[in-house]
Amino acid sequence: MSTNQNEDQPGQLPVPGAAYHPSRKDRLRPAELLILSGVMGIFTGLIVLMATRELYLAAIGLGVAFIVALVVLAMFSLSFKPNADEVSDLEEQNRDK
Repeated sequence: MSTNQNEDQPGQLPVPGAAYHPSRKDRLRPAELLILSGVMGIFTGLIVLMATRELYLAAIGLGVAFIVALVVLAMFSLSFKPNADEVSDLEEQNRDK
Protein backbone atom coordinates (compact mmCIF):
# COMPACT_ATOMS: atom_id res chain seq x y z
CA MET A 1 0.00 0.00 0.00
CA SER A 2 1.32 3.47 -0.81
CA THR A 3 2.04 6.15 1.77
CA ASN A 4 0.36 8.89 -0.26
CA GLN A 5 -3.40 8.46 -0.43
CA ASN A 6 -3.69 10.66 -3.50
CA GLU A 7 -1.30 8.73 -5.79
CA ASP A 8 -4.27 6.97 -7.40
CA GLN A 9 -5.88 10.33 -8.20
CA PRO A 10 -3.48 12.50 -10.21
CA GLY A 11 -3.88 16.24 -9.85
CA GLN A 12 -5.11 16.05 -6.28
CA LEU A 13 -3.36 17.97 -3.54
CA PRO A 14 -1.30 15.87 -1.13
CA VAL A 15 -2.80 14.92 2.20
CA PRO A 16 -1.21 16.87 5.08
CA GLY A 17 1.39 14.73 6.81
CA ALA A 18 1.62 12.22 3.96
CA ALA A 19 4.83 11.74 2.00
CA TYR A 20 4.86 13.91 -1.12
CA HIS A 21 6.77 12.86 -4.22
CA PRO A 22 6.86 15.58 -6.91
CA SER A 23 6.20 14.52 -10.45
CA ARG A 24 8.89 14.57 -13.12
CA LYS A 25 7.32 17.70 -14.59
CA ASP A 26 7.57 19.46 -11.21
CA ARG A 27 11.21 18.43 -10.82
CA LEU A 28 12.20 19.65 -14.30
CA ARG A 29 10.45 23.04 -14.07
CA PRO A 30 13.56 24.92 -12.78
CA ALA A 31 15.68 23.48 -15.60
CA GLU A 32 13.10 24.62 -18.15
CA LEU A 33 13.21 28.15 -16.76
CA LEU A 34 17.01 28.25 -16.82
CA ILE A 35 17.25 26.88 -20.37
CA LEU A 36 14.63 29.26 -21.74
CA SER A 37 16.28 32.23 -20.00
CA GLY A 38 19.66 31.14 -21.35
CA VAL A 39 18.32 30.98 -24.89
CA MET A 40 16.84 34.46 -24.54
CA GLY A 41 20.13 35.76 -23.13
CA ILE A 42 22.21 34.20 -25.93
CA PHE A 43 19.85 35.61 -28.55
CA THR A 44 20.14 39.09 -27.05
CA GLY A 45 23.91 38.78 -26.75
CA LEU A 46 24.23 37.76 -30.40
CA ILE A 47 22.03 40.65 -31.55
CA VAL A 48 24.12 43.14 -29.54
CA LEU A 49 27.36 41.58 -30.84
CA MET A 50 26.22 41.84 -34.46
CA ALA A 51 25.03 45.42 -33.98
CA THR A 52 28.02 46.83 -32.08
CA ARG A 53 30.91 44.39 -32.72
CA GLU A 54 31.88 44.93 -29.07
CA LEU A 55 32.32 41.70 -27.12
CA TYR A 56 31.99 43.25 -23.66
CA LEU A 57 28.71 44.99 -24.60
CA ALA A 58 27.40 41.68 -25.92
CA ALA A 59 28.39 39.96 -22.65
CA ILE A 60 26.65 42.64 -20.62
CA GLY A 61 23.53 42.35 -22.79
CA LEU A 62 23.58 38.57 -22.45
CA GLY A 63 23.82 38.77 -18.66
CA VAL A 64 21.14 41.40 -18.27
CA ALA A 65 18.74 39.61 -20.63
CA PHE A 66 19.35 36.28 -18.85
CA ILE A 67 18.60 37.73 -15.42
CA VAL A 68 15.56 39.71 -16.55
CA ALA A 69 14.12 36.72 -18.43
CA LEU A 70 14.73 34.43 -15.46
CA VAL A 71 12.98 36.78 -13.03
CA VAL A 72 10.03 37.41 -15.37
CA LEU A 73 9.53 33.71 -16.14
CA ALA A 74 9.78 32.82 -12.46
CA MET A 75 7.16 35.44 -11.57
CA PHE A 76 4.84 34.11 -14.28
CA SER A 77 5.27 30.54 -13.08
CA LEU A 78 4.56 31.54 -9.48
CA SER A 79 1.40 33.39 -10.47
CA PHE A 80 -0.08 30.37 -12.25
CA LYS A 81 -1.86 27.85 -10.06
CA PRO A 82 -4.49 25.67 -11.74
CA ASN A 83 -7.68 25.11 -9.79
CA ALA A 84 -9.30 21.70 -9.32
CA ASP A 85 -11.52 22.04 -12.40
CA GLU A 86 -8.55 22.81 -14.65
CA VAL A 87 -6.54 19.91 -13.21
CA SER A 88 -9.39 17.45 -13.75
CA ASP A 89 -9.91 18.77 -17.30
CA LEU A 90 -6.21 18.34 -18.11
CA GLU A 91 -6.18 14.82 -16.69
CA GLU A 92 -9.28 13.95 -18.71
CA GLN A 93 -7.64 15.22 -21.90
CA ASN A 94 -4.50 13.19 -21.18
CA ARG A 95 -6.50 10.01 -20.67
CA ASP A 96 -8.30 10.42 -24.00
CA LYS A 97 -5.04 10.29 -26.00
